[in-house]
Amino acid sequence: MSESIDIVILTFNEEKNIEACLQSVSKLNAKIFIVDSGSTDRTLAICEPYNTHVFHHPFENYASQRNWALQNLPLEAEWTLNIDADHRVTEALANELTDLFSHDIDTGVNGFLISRQTLFMDKWIKHGGHYPTYHANLFRKGFGHCEEKLYDQHFVVTGKTNILKNDIIDIITDSVNTFIVRHNHWATLEAQYLFAQQTQTTGNNTSLIKPKLLGNPMERRRYMKKQYESLPLFIRPVFYFMIRYFIRLGFLDGTRGFIFHFLQGFWFRFLIDVKLYELRRSKKQQTL
Repeated sequence: MSESIDIVILTFNEEKNIEACLQSVSKLNAKIFIVDSGSTDRTLAICEPYNTHVFHHPFENYASQRNWALQNLPLEAEWTLNIDADHRVTEALANELTDLFSHDIDTGVNGFLISRQTLFMDKWIKHGGHYPTYHANLFRKGFGHCEEKLYDQHFVVTGKTNILKNDIIDIITDSVNTFIVRHNHWATLEAQYLFAQQTQTTGNNTSLIKPKLLGNPMERRRYMKKQYESLPLFIRPVFYFMIRYFIRLGFLDGTRGFIFHFLQGFWFRFLIDVKLYELRRSKKQQTL
């Protein structure tokens, strides 16, 4: 390939996922860097035959781990692709990237937005506004970083980005129990972040994606999220689910789609509001 690429994958006890992930990127002829945060299962043993470069770093949070990797790994390629162990680069995307990097890329382009196909209970969730959802997983070395947020972190690219046609598959969970445990944890992080935003003077954080109605897909999505956050607690999850499931046609995803849209679009959002309410109530009691 004319343009070179490095791949960075974060792992922690990913023996169920890592081999399929590595197989999906094998066509890209790229150096693969594994940043492991203390796996105790067979994750690293599975990585060995794939000639990966393994580094160890304690996990603090997702953003810190990603940024540590970008700042400390011996990345040499012009471009960096960031994925998780439960991601799969589709064959179509691998072919698109191979073609893309077979010639020089416009020097004015510093990143590419890639959409994700969310798989829940082995079903692709296509409706409810959940697809396409873009992330800036691929950018020139030195031109991207991960937002310093506890939850819903995105990569921020300095400069122009283009949109790729094909997708990354995101296997969002291996079971409903795992989904609930993870989302309960993420709800706590999101509530803490929102509470801090509302109670502290944080100033203009240039490291975050800016909400823009007429911006790129990530900026538009961030704009819509800001509108959602301006609505009253407990009311907004109801509105969001109704819009997502009925107006944005989430019901077309069938039974598994209903389970996903209800859990992720209502239960999870409602849980965030409950935890945020709890934080506000605790602070109010402390001031009495």
